[in-house]
Amino acid sequence: MTVESVLKEIRRTLGESAVRTEPAALLAYSYDGTFQQSIPDAVVAPRTTEEVQTLLRLANEEGIPVITRGAGTSLSGGTIPVSGGIVLVLAGMDRILEIDRANGVVLVQPGVVTGDLQTAVEKEGLFYPPDPASLRQSTIGGNLATNAGGPRSVKYGVTRDYVRGLTVLLADGTRLDLGGRIHKNATGYQLLHLFVGSEGTLGVITQAILK
Repeated sequence: MTVESVLKEIRRTLGESAVRTEPAALLAYSYDGTFQQSIPDAVVAPRTTEEVQTLLRLANEEGIPVITRGAGTSLSGGTIPVSGGIVLVLAGMDRILEIDRANGVVLVQPGVVTGDLQTAVEKEGLFYPPDPASLRQSTIGGNLATNAGGPRSVKYGVTRDYVRGLTVLLADGTRLDLGGRIHKNATGYQLLHLFVGSEGTLGVITQAILK
């Protein structure tokens, strides 16, 4: 099965609008905040965890590279499709699903802009401290992938310190639901924090529970 055959199946399951292959779109997603650039074969923008699973399963079966991308503000080159393949854009998964004041947590999709999250929780009398320099553009998914900090990290800590739970998809689409809303969770392997700061090399984060 070729890349085009995989894209045909993705279009069938996710819809035509989820897939971009025109030159302008490929160019737009070929670079990030660095000076690096490489053209992908396609750009796919899913809206749900299940749609991301479909893409990963198909791409994994055919050995097609998948590069996860949020807002593209990265300065590490982690979103550059150096081997072509499919750029998986999560910026459209941008919903704040729940602000749980009782437990002091928020449930978000990875495309939520960091500054927007801060504004939303502050209206509820809460505070989300991580403040990377790009907080008005960067997304929570990117913050998680890079373990972003900022000036306030000196006092309050970095993104990792505010992660209670994650929904992660592995390369073959296998779903992991890690952590939760509870304050104390000291048993077993701490896989939750293994994914924070992994630059997208271990899995795709599609949902997060943040303190």
